[in-house]
Amino acid sequence: MFHALARTHAIFDEEHIVAYAGLEPVMRLAERCGLAALVGEHVAIGDRLGVNAPAKVASIVAGMAAGADSIEDLDALRHGGMDKLFDGIRAPSTLGSFLRAPDWGNVRQLEKVNRQMLARLAACTPLLPDVGVLAFIDLDSMQRRTYGYAKQGSGFGHTKIGGKSVLVRGLNVLLATLSTPVAAPVVCGSRLRGGSAGSGRGAESFARETIGAAKAAGAGANADSLVVLRGDSAFYTAGVVAACRDHDVRFSVTAKMDKKIKAAIAAIPEAAWVAIKYPNAVFDEQAGRWVSNAEIAEISYTAFASKRKRAVTARLIVRRVRRLNPQAQAGQEELFATWRYHAIFTDSPFHLVQAESQHRGHAVMEQVNADLIDGPLAHLPSGVFTANAVWLTLAVLTHNLLRATGCLASAFHATARGATLRRQLIAVPARLARHGRAGGNGHITLHLPEHWRWQSAWRNAFAAGHGPPRRRVA
Repeated sequence: MFHALARTHAIFDEEHIVAYAGLEPVMRLAERCGLAALVGEHVAIGDRLGVNAPAKVASIVAGMAAGADSIEDLDALRHGGMDKLFDGIRAPSTLGSFLRAPDWGNVRQLEKVNRQMLARLAACTPLLPDVGVLAFIDLDSMQRRTYGYAKQGSGFGHTKIGGKSVLVRGLNVLLATLSTPVAAPVVCGSRLRGGSAGSGRGAESFARETIGAAKAAGAGANADSLVVLRGDSAFYTAGVVAACRDHDVRFSVTAKMDKKIKAAIAAIPEAAWVAIKYPNAVFDEQAGRWVSNAEIAEISYTAFASKRKRAVTARLIVRRVRRLNPQAQAGQEELFATWRYHAIFTDSPFHLVQAESQHRGHAVMEQVNADLIDGPLAHLPSGVFTANAVWLTLAVLTHNLLRATGCLASAFHATARGATLRRQLIAVPARLARHGRAGGNGHITLHLPEHWRWQSAWRNAFAAGHGPPRRRVA
């Protein structure tokens, strides 16, 4: 330390300092994309506590962008010069009352706002490059754990802990993301369900809604563009496949290993299996192929034959991975080894190896789930089900807004985690200096730390928010 202990003091009395100067470009982007106008147009809350919805929604989003994962954490906005930088900041108690005011219809209205905001962010920022060429929609669900019995809708549902499926009390979150081969995923749909809800419940309507949101954001905009919907076995249903076909979207879903699937796999000739690059694989240059413990093959398959007018014939792509004998002694694991099979039902136009590899890209959902859990969805803050549903919707909106800000900042921040964006771009302190005429018509300057490691990226985001908006070219 440069100063002695007895000569070091601390006083909380600076009224011109803000701790989250990065909220300026974030909320400027939200303002330019018309967040307040969308909320005012589409959200009509009947309860008296739901008045001034645009300002209260903006306060919650700003708090989440700053790292709030509970209602009390939203109080981080009320410090120093924040009231000089932003107008309409509300107290946590006011925001908590507001969260409990909407009914389920209002939740659906906010979900519509989120879908339209995604479309505007995609149009005004480089959020989804090449979305008009190839885009992936991923569906997944996760169980958010709750404790006690005060949470409305909480129940026991399946989740994985340590790679094992267990029953956990909580609420079920259904998510859909939109991504491209060169763009990080953004969330284009969310829905909160009771904890005991199966992953596939309501999947058909959710898929149709999600596809509409993805297309509004630019997916499938060109005549030769391609959109692929991916999902795990919970979404291997006739309804989800029908939703894809009705909207000119390809599907790639994990097939359930029932008797018919197993019979189809058994019918694949041994010569059809092709080794692929997989962990511990070795490339044989003389043979020109991979020597691997994983192989893939495909066969034509008709699914949902028992459902009237919903039978679909497409490709069944199967990956098999060698399962070593766990009972063997050291060095003899290959003895009596068997194969573990993983089947994919798809109408992808890509060749076998590429189609199988693209389906494995569905694992990106785990990163999105982890990002949300590391942020606003650290827990569901209210005992009221609809309040938690609103919280989920605004958490998704904040995720997309941060992702768009990162795209404006730098190539690195375009794919960075939410925690990284908050640490490097949002949580940077600044001193406010006002000059010119008073009454809000003067100028305000943010004095940020000299030699801030990420000042170039921060300036990029700030300049983009103050320049002419970018428009997507179809």
